[in-house]
Amino acid sequence: MRILRRTVAVVAVLALVLIVAFTGVSLWQQPILLTGTGYAAHNACAVTELAGRDDPASDLPSNPLVPYLRVDGAGDPTTGALPGAIATQRAWYAEGFGCTLADERPELGAASVIEPGANPFTDAPAPDADPALDEAVARAFGDDLPDDVAAALGTRAVVIVKDGELVAERYADGFDADTPQLGWSMSKSVANLLTGVLVEQGVVSLDDDGLRPEWTDERADITIDQLLRQTSGLEWDETYDLGTPITRMLYLEPDMGRYVAGQPLAHEPGTVQQYSSGNTNLLCSVLAERTGLGADLPRQVLLGPLGLTSAVLEPDAAGTPVCSSYLWATPRDWAAIGQFALQGGEWNGERMLPEGWMAQSLEVDEVEETDDPGLGASWRGNEVLFGEARWPELPEDTYYASGHDGQKMIIVPSEQLVVVRLGFTPEADDDPSVVALVEEAIAALG
Repeated sequence: MRILRRTVAVVAVLALVLIVAFTGVSLWQQPILLTGTGYAAHNACAVTELAGRDDPASDLPSNPLVPYLRVDGAGDPTTGALPGAIATQRAWYAEGFGCTLADERPELGAASVIEPGANPFTDAPAPDADPALDEAVARAFGDDLPDDVAAALGTRAVVIVKDGELVAERYADGFDADTPQLGWSMSKSVANLLTGVLVEQGVVSLDDDGLRPEWTDERADITIDQLLRQTSGLEWDETYDLGTPITRMLYLEPDMGRYVAGQPLAHEPGTVQQYSSGNTNLLCSVLAERTGLGADLPRQVLLGPLGLTSAVLEPDAAGTPVCSSYLWATPRDWAAIGQFALQGGEWNGERMLPEGWMAQSLEVDEVEETDDPGLGASWRGNEVLFGEARWPELPEDTYYASGHDGQKMIIVPSEQLVVVRLGFTPEADDDPSVVALVEEAIAALG
């Protein structure tokens, strides 16, 4: 009996040690785990509610916790958790605003209604067949490749506009002209356009500094232009891994602007270019505050005037549009954004961007170092450094917006051409096929 009591006592102590250890590890790892479950909840909510798709696990990039995650519901709210309800996160859906991670439903106000009349592509008929152009589009989908290679290429949509007219479009199985797709970092280029409209309206200036009241040190010298050009100097790590600043910002922080503003300076503002989604979200927090429009900022200032009825730029729990990453739109609406840029900010006879805005946005500042050669004010031109072309096959005046996993919006002013390619390409290199598509489209369209 004494031996039995001792055995029970030892087992009880071991169990207590394991419980304490497990609890300690869980608490220690909680922020990292929450970024994973936050990703799962937001992903599932957005893919089902915005895109109308039913397989979130395969629609967007995975993360290391995906094999262990449990996702329940869709939209009201969608929850992501680990077994045992560990690190539960919730994503709430709101019409016009998409999905937002928050403990409780965020107060975002009402989303402005976007009328379709301003966008010529919304109800445009399907373009007539053009054998040469259709062949180029087919290659962009990998029709000439083995099935596994084409699947890795993962093209989901191609839309081509020439002289303001829709001349080609095609969609992968399960997608169509009405399926919104996530642009990821193409959203940063749209943030440039949003800023430009507010500059034209006199709401902000590129030279504005003193952007946050808590900045009483050298950070007060950071300007709106430097946020656009990724030269703010704020410390950052854009590595998409559990626990890094970028994933913490997107999937853990309720107020992304405040989180980014709290980062220390790593470099003097304007001296080093370091790609940072944090810069863009900080910018949009400033714009939302200056206008007083909050989450409705993109709809009132840009998306509505362009007539982008499908477009949704999702906000964080504080109501700041997540301009770094979360713009969803149909491929035709993405093409309209490209056409707006091509037209220099004129839309239906109205000037919305300052004269010369796009040329200025493509200028590349001289900096001591850069991790993104050729990046201007959130747009990339064809010239990288010292006159070297990024894509020698394409005209010198080519410029583009680029997003995670092969999202591309390529604009060629000399050809009056806009090419949108959307896809899911986490492993293959999509650049050669996209460049070939634009090159062949130019040849086919004469």
